[in-house]
Amino acid sequence: MTQKPDNGEKLREAVETRRERRARWQREGERSLGQNLAMIGALGWTIVAPTLIGMFTGRWLDRHFGTGIFWTLGLLVAGLAIGCALAWKRMQSE
Repeated sequence: MTQKPDNGEKLREAVETRRERRARWQREGERSLGQNLAMIGALGWTIVAPTLIGMFTGRWLDRHFGTGIFWTLGLLVAGLAIGCALAWKRMQSE
């Protein structure tokens, strides 16, 4: 038998996370424009790099096996999904 997650516990965790972020913001201040632009660039490459790797690997496999765009499309979507998951994880840690 599985237990339902305690919504009160989730709320307490969310409030505590918010308090920690606010305290860090008050301690360190607002990030500069350069830091924000660097974050955007890093997130962009976090998504683009796995997508391109998947696409080029798929193209190579399609040429090697003569399968049209089967591997290209599949690995491109897989690379995009991996890149988005990595970017999401990084944003949650910031």
